[in-house]
Amino acid sequence: MNQSVLNKMTMAELLVTMPQSGRLQWIGLRPEKRAELISVESVEALTDKGLQGDHRCLRDGGKRQVSLIQAEHLPVLASITGHDEVLPQWLRRNLLISGINLYALRDRLFRIGDVVLQGTGICAPCSRMETILGDGGYNAMRGHGGINAKVIQGGSINIDDTVTMEPVEK
Repeated sequence: MNQSVLNKMTMAELLVTMPQSGRLQWIGLRPEKRAELISVESVEALTDKGLQGDHRCLRDGGKRQVSLIQAEHLPVLASITGHDEVLPQWLRRNLLISGINLYALRDRLFRIGDVVLQGTGICAPCSRMETILGDGGYNAMRGHGGINAKVIQGGSINIDDTVTMEPVEK
């Protein structure tokens, strides 16, 4: 878009404009609560349930069916907590996404491959981050915890799938 068009856009229009797309880099499932995450190459997303094989999928509905975290935040978290690196499974989220601002998707419909999700809010850190990342881990995660989503249209999710915001109907 040229500058004159951008200058005329309203805040509401800016909030639903995202020409960037992202990429799914990692998938993790927890077969039971507090269990270690298992890395997988693909997973079935079940409408209004979550990810097959994840303990949250055993419950119907809810706003926290899937948790997503921003890949670009991992080096930031490592720097803040004094680690050489932070691995996605340490953070107990299901999907690691790069190249698109997850926070902008928190109240929107978005697509990963053929699956449609709806962002339902931020994914706040839990107290376990203090144990996993060390002293200050909880506060390091604040603002870097990603988002939660629910599955609107199920299907297969695969590593390297494209992540895009769904167009808003006018």
